[in-house]
Amino acid sequence: MSRLGHFVRSRLHRRLFLWFGLSIFMTGVVVATVFSLVGGNTWKQEMMRLKDFASHRFEEVWSEPARRDALAQSFAKDLDIEVEVTDASGKLLVLAGGLCKHAEFTLPVVRAGTTLGQVRVCNGLARGKTPLKVMLPLLAACLMLWMASGKMARRLAKPVDALVQATEALGAGRLNARAEVLPHATGEFTVLAVAFNHMAGRIEKQVADQRELLAAVSHELRTPLARLRVLTELLRDGGGNPKTLDQVDREVVELDALVGELLASSRLDFGQLTPRVLDGRTLATQAMERAGLALEMLDVGAPETGLVGDATLLGRALANLLDNARRHGGGVEKLRVQEQGEHLAFCVEDRGPGLQPGEETRIFQPFYRKDRGGEAREAGSLGLGLALVQRIARAHGGETFAENRDGGGARVGFTVKKAGPPDAIERPAA
Repeated sequence: MSRLGHFVRSRLHRRLFLWFGLSIFMTGVVVATVFSLVGGNTWKQEMMRLKDFASHRFEEVWSEPARRDALAQSFAKDLDIEVEVTDASGKLLVLAGGLCKHAEFTLPVVRAGTTLGQVRVCNGLARGKTPLKVMLPLLAACLMLWMASGKMARRLAKPVDALVQATEALGAGRLNARAEVLPHATGEFTVLAVAFNHMAGRIEKQVADQRELLAAVSHELRTPLARLRVLTELLRDGGGNPKTLDQVDREVVELDALVGELLASSRLDFGQLTPRVLDGRTLATQAMERAGLALEMLDVGAPETGLVGDATLLGRALANLLDNARRHGGGVEKLRVQEQGEHLAFCVEDRGPGLQPGEETRIFQPFYRKDRGGEAREAGSLGLGLALVQRIARAHGGETFAENRDGGGARVGFTVKKAGPPDAIERPAA
């Protein structure tokens, strides 16, 4: 579809406006055609009768020059026209009302089958008129009707536009969006807007309730998890079975990680990002320290590492990248921070065998595990870490990537837009 076609078809009030205009134009054409068909023959018949009458009057006085001249002068004066009377040879006999340059019609003067002469008539009434003056009233009437139709079209389409804007806002995640109930809207549009607002209100309440429940459950889970970790430490000191304690401790750590990922995922689901000014080097350093890795493995190649983002979510993404390299890549080789145009890239290089063909995209799918046997489960892998990294990157205007390195191993990372998340409205300074 062309731009003009999209512009015309994209808004309801424009389409109504054009349809009203087309209807006015077609109505004018039909009325003009009907007048031409109905009134045209009558006008021609009246003109023929007028010509016959004038011709007979001149035929009666043709032999009397004084009366003939007086009749021509009378026609010219009373009808405000120019009249030229000539004989059969074309000799001018009478000139009344001025010189006739362009004859409207010619009346032959015939008596007993013999042509006595002719009368040329020029319509003097047409000298002061132009076609524009005839068309101006019609054009003005059509313009007024079309302007009124534009006002009517906008009035009809405005409630629909308001409802569309509210629907788009709700679809974009702004759950507090409501359709404005316009005072001049018709009954059907008012009922539709009220129904939409009720629906949006119920959706907002349900989502808020789910969010509160999720947050409450997550926080409630963290308390027994912390107690379990304390108990495992006490059991170790009391001489418990080390293997059993290791298994319990591993499960507790996995549950704690799952709760953290659940909280991060819920923030993404509900758009609860808190963007603020951050430093990429600091984020990477903190992630390395939390993972217990040497800072010598950190390589910052970007001259400027400032960015705007959510510190908690970006920290979770870096932790997942490092954890993925530790579990499935044979350990972390390097964590690099690089600049890519308007984006900042974080990537982890591992020491593993690399990615299999097709895994460059599959590893970011939820619940995908390279090892699907019992070893993966024993290692605490559920295939959620890199999927969450991808969601965090996209929420910050970036994307994830994965590739094999030339010297062996894989390189997995993500980019973020330095200017901040696309939907961020407030960006408070750190």
